[in-house]
Amino acid sequence: MFTYQVEPRFSETDALGHINNTIVPNWFEHGRMPIFQLFNPDLSLAKWNLILKKMDVDFVAQIYLFSAVEIRTWITAIGNTSFGVHQEVWQKEKLVAQGDCVMVHFDYENQTKAPIPGAVRERLNEHLLPTSA
Repeated sequence: MFTYQVEPRFSETDALGHINNTIVPNWFEHGRMPIFQLFNPDLSLAKWNLILKKMDVDFVAQIYLFSAVEIRTWITAIGNTSFGVHQEVWQKEKLVAQGDCVMVHFDYENQTKAPIPGAVRERLNEHLLPTSA
């Protein structure tokens, strides 16, 4: 599991006083940074090799300003060219949002999917979501 701590900002609130629903996908993206680095250690945009194929978010409870949140990120499945990611947002020891996405290893030069390298696959396996979670 990868973790990332976020301190919600005032600018992320909406008219109802809680964190706006458009913010959580941004937090999830930042929570995937360690995964991006497995594929592209220096995060060079010239060598970028991942695309987001699909994402969904389930808003479980309201998220509030002035209370840190933790983003938890796991790998759920690893295919030949793609892999699944499950992410959760926790605030005050309570699950407040969760989501899943599919990332594809992509060769931009040839505009095609690319096999996930063996060394990267091994590292992804270290972060598989436990079956009891």
